[in-house]
Amino acid sequence: MSDSDQAAMDAQDAELAAVLAGEAGQLLLELRERTGLTGRELGDAGDAAANTLLVESLRDIRPDDGILSEESADGPERLRMDRVWIIDPLDGTREYGEGRSDWAVHVALSIGGRAAIGAVALPGVPGSPVLRSDFPAVLPPLPDVPRMVVSRTRPAAEAAAVAEILGADCVPMGSAGAKAMAIVRGEAEIYLHSGGQHEWDNCAPVAVAAAHGLHCSRIDGSAMRYNNADTRIPDLLICRLDYAERVLALVAREAEEEPIS
Repeated sequence: MSDSDQAAMDAQDAELAAVLAGEAGQLLLELRERTGLTGRELGDAGDAAANTLLVESLRDIRPDDGILSEESADGPERLRMDRVWIIDPLDGTREYGEGRSDWAVHVALSIGGRAAIGAVALPGVPGSPVLRSDFPAVLPPLPDVPRMVVSRTRPAAEAAAVAEILGADCVPMGSAGAKAMAIVRGEAEIYLHSGGQHEWDNCAPVAVAAAHGLHCSRIDGSAMRYNNADTRIPDLLICRLDYAERVLALVAREAEEEPIS
């Protein structure tokens, strides 16, 4: 495939990711509005409906590609494929069921194990933005005091320790996608996670964040790799480049059981 043909294919894939993420997000909003369901029942219904929309659309439009979804049975076929769509139909099921805004829809394309293309929809945010890897925005100037997004229910010990040393303000937030996109949107500067995730939790956010010029890695500094037999990804760091070296060094000291200072 020529460079121009590859660029055209990439543009089509990026548009597809964004359209599908937006459509799934709109479906989830309509489902919450018309069913009257709440809590776990609403979350389960949303997971199923959004997954059906995304998986059926991808199978129809990209029949030769693999699919890895949180809400579908996995199989070994995708491991033999170079192109695999990695999706989380509803990231932040609890937040969605509670009527909160900090949930997301993830649609990503992994090519050769890399988060190549991605879209993250934030349907609960006013304007229902869809953040895309093909339309990076200019990041705002850094504030005087850094902000770190952390889990609203179980903040990681490493994140709390690093935040204290950096003098960062902690911003509690729900889903992984919402936290990662807070960095992209300039609402925070650091997202440090060590509580365990799966590929669908961060493939699309990493694709979008990297396209916006942010640092994306495991917390030991190694690269994020996707379409693995074991889908678990224990940790990640998404942050402004200005903080990456410092945060990685602090996490390394914590791992060596030395006091962070």
